[in-house]
Amino acid sequence: MKIAVIGTGYVGLVTGACLAEIGHDVICTDNDAEKIRILEAGGLPIYEPGLEKVISRARQQGRLRFCANPADAVAAGDAIFICVGTPPLPNGDADLSAIDHVARLIATEARSPKLVVEKSTVPARTGQELKRALSVYARNSQVAFHVASNPEFLREGTAVADFLHPNRIVVGVDDEIAERQLREIYRPVLDRAFQCPVHAPACPEGPAPAWLVTTINSAELIKHASNSFLALKISYANMVADLAERLGADIQEVVRAMGLDPRIGSSFLSAGLGFGGFCLPKDLQAFVHLAERSGVDFSMLREAEKINRRRIDHFCGKLREALWVVRGKQIGVLGLAFKPNTDDIRFAPAIDLIHRLIEEGARVRAYDPEAMDRARAVLPHIEYATSAYDAAQGSEALLIATEWDQFRSLDWPRVHQAMARPLILDGRNLLSPAEMKRHGFEYRSLGRPD
Repeated sequence: MKIAVIGTGYVGLVTGACLAEIGHDVICTDNDAEKIRILEAGGLPIYEPGLEKVISRARQQGRLRFCANPADAVAAGDAIFICVGTPPLPNGDADLSAIDHVARLIATEARSPKLVVEKSTVPARTGQELKRALSVYARNSQVAFHVASNPEFLREGTAVADFLHPNRIVVGVDDEIAERQLREIYRPVLDRAFQCPVHAPACPEGPAPAWLVTTINSAELIKHASNSFLALKISYANMVADLAERLGADIQEVVRAMGLDPRIGSSFLSAGLGFGGFCLPKDLQAFVHLAERSGVDFSMLREAEKINRRRIDHFCGKLREALWVVRGKQIGVLGLAFKPNTDDIRFAPAIDLIHRLIEEGARVRAYDPEAMDRARAVLPHIEYATSAYDAAQGSEALLIATEWDQFRSLDWPRVHQAMARPLILDGRNLLSPAEMKRHGFEYRSLGRPD
């Protein structure tokens, strides 16, 4: 099938590349001309493991191309995947202006029937508004539009594997034509009829994904409900971690036992600096506002959001307790991305943490394997280290803000020697307290005895 993907961010670029990988003819476009220039030149505007290989192979085989003119993409695609941003407005609602702009573009440029697929995360009933907009903006009343919702469940850092080996594919449709076309698009994934380009264990040879057909409204609700529940689990783990600290318990022992219960599960039960990234904070806020407009009390999710915001306060309190005075002292920070294996710093706890350190007068020296270029745009006045060891050099405290694997296996005697004071505050409970003690560090973490 000929497919157009509008938007080449984390979701759109992975979606377009993987659709080309499984055999479709894909054209990707974006209103950011510089991003398209980078892609046409063979570069990548984002870091995502495995994506460069998938894009390179699809382009060599002639199944993937990029264009700066969205009208050309609309004309070329029988199916159009909308992957534009829906950032939060000041009141927490999702900004759907980009969706509206794309609807106008499709309606005015289409000359043949189009399957229009919402891939962006949007509030429930957006699909109905999209249908109405396509009808209102259409210049040719003879062109048929079939609208569907196909929410993404991609995790940054494993997005390629998540697309090609999902546990479920949700399609929200109001007509059989849309369902039939989407099933045909995803048939190679459903049948496992392709050679996976990324290495195990990212792509397990498990059962075929579940194919779930719902209404458009339900599909949109599924995405927000899923992300909000994950945010709720993280906040719950952090709430219990605070209690564990007061009682001298170990939160990792607690959540390990909890996670063995199949009704609970172990994922998203890690205590730390809280959740970040572009999805969970944004989707949680949008879900709460949607519920409130509908007259439903979502105060439980409001509280989860408050718990998450307080994590930086709690962590900075630990730092002040250890250092007594923060002002004027050099603090090393390991990690800037909101999670490992990505360069995404949007709503990253590390960024909020550094802003707080600057407010308190600290001199910050930070390092991240992938996210420093992006961080420089929002934190231009801090020092950027060339390595974790460089970040530790002369620091009176070393803060772990992102759980990159390479931070687990540092040469700790070397770190100890480099620091002005051997103090580590682990915001991700990445390290072993016993091991840090053996190396002579003063070590503090979250929800565990110091």
